[in-house]
Amino acid sequence: MLKIILAAWCLVAVTVIIHAAGLVFALGPVLRSAMQAELRFWSVTWLVIRTARWLIVMHLVEIAVWALFYWSQKCLPDAESSFYFAGVTYTTLGYGDLVLPREWRMLGPIEGLTGILMCGLSTGFFFAMVNRIRETRTKTAGA
Repeated sequence: MLKIILAAWCLVAVTVIIHAAGLVFALGPVLRSAMQAELRFWSVTWLVIRTARWLIVMHLVEIAVWALFYWSQKCLPDAESSFYFAGVTYTTLGYGDLVLPREWRMLGPIEGLTGILMCGLSTGFFFAMVNRIRETRTKTAGA
């Protein structure tokens, strides 16, 4: 049991580190765009597209961390199954067509909870980005 708890803690920590670093990296273009005096439709749209693409890549990397762990511990039969299971668990789809062995089954809910939290952070980031752009537009229009 201690082995599973330690593995879960490490996987959650790595996931959060990847996400935090990715958000910090994504913040630069958002702040630069929000500071521009003129925010046009297509520049804002392109920023949102780039941000969405980056966030999806971050989530895929985080899913890969879990998948590689499952594969390395032989929790699932092959790499493809490990990536599939990690993806449906992280996104909380939870089809149930693949399950972890009894020894490792507590990792599933922990990965699902971690995925919910990371998706929530991404949603918050999007909200903050759009709010920052709106505030910049309001200040520019009022000036």
